Amino acid sequence: DFVAKPAVTVTVGRVMEELIAKVKVAAGSRVPLRRLVERKRPLAPPTPSRLSPLGRHDVLLVVGSSTGGPRALYEVIPALPADLPAAVIVVQHMPPGFTRSLANRLDQASPLRVKEAGEEDSLLKGQVLVAPGGHHLLVEHRGKVALGDGPTVNGVRPAIDVTMQSVAELYGPRVVGVILTGMGRDGTDGAIAVKKRGGKIISEDESTCVVYGMPKSVAESGATDLIVPLPQVASEAVRMILNKMR
Repeated sequence: DFVAKPAVTVTVGRVMEELIAKVKVAAGSRVPLRRLVERKRPLAPPTPSRLSPLGRHDVLLVVGSSTGGPRALYEVIPALPADLPAAVIVVQHMPPGFTRSLANRLDQASPLRVKEAGEEDSLLKGQVLVAPGGHHLLVEHRGKVALGDGPTVNGVRPAIDVTMQSVAELYGPRVVGVILTGMGRDGTDGAIAVKKRGGKIISEDESTCVVYGMPKSVAESGATDLIVPLPQVASEAVRMILNKMR
């Protein structure tokens, strides 16, 4: 985790509260005692010409994560197949400047194209958009991305709730949401919104979470359809996506 450089208006006391809370969470986290193996990029990765806009029956996959998220994302995103009939959005709690590096590393390891989202980017099948640090990611009509600088939600920006609530309104039952490891409850209201409109939600199981906060909150809200350990998240997400297209 990290403590972002505070704004001028933030008091020292508030920064210390955040730091102490994160140190306590880190002290109690479970870090797997195994080395991550970087996956090799496939010989024929998707090119922009092979990417296509979402159709009426295509699905949108939204993945949200926080503390421990980069490690989890390196296991989930590279495991998604190159012919995935869905667009993908990743919302990872990070400050500005870090999400582009995250996107680049995921792109190198994944069969899907991965990039940091920009204003007016389109949702495309075969592409993963990573919400940029410091901006909320919303989706507008015609599948266009809009970046917002509004107030933090759940103390963060980008917030998973903002993105999930945005896509729930537009894509309803065609949304599959995934909530991975993280501290707090961000993603809970968004998952509820997706669930109410007929979408599906997967939560990471406590056994593989670095911090079992966000997935626990979503599960306790009743919005979770499936709880699985991290190694099964990608395959179950693909299964849900294919089921929704039948």
